[in-house]
Amino acid sequence: MDKRLAKRHKRQVARAKMNVKTSEPDVRTPEQIKADRDASRPDASSMANKQSVGAASRTTRSGAATSTGSAAKTAV
Repeated sequence: MDKRLAKRHKRQVARAKMNVKTSEPDVRTPEQIKADRDASRPDASSMANKQSVGAASRTTRSGAATSTGSAAKTAV
């Protein structure tokens, strides 16, 4: 029984080794990497707009849900 399991494990390890993908090294210079990072970051102004819009919509939703729920209960 142990021999069979050992053989199976050996086959599984061999198959796994065949499917391993090695990553290629990053050959960019540090300056290029920094420039790419800066280019992929969103603007500070757009982030401020998104945060203020999100905060306003959350407040409106919670306020509207409370008033609608109360009105529906009193109307029934």
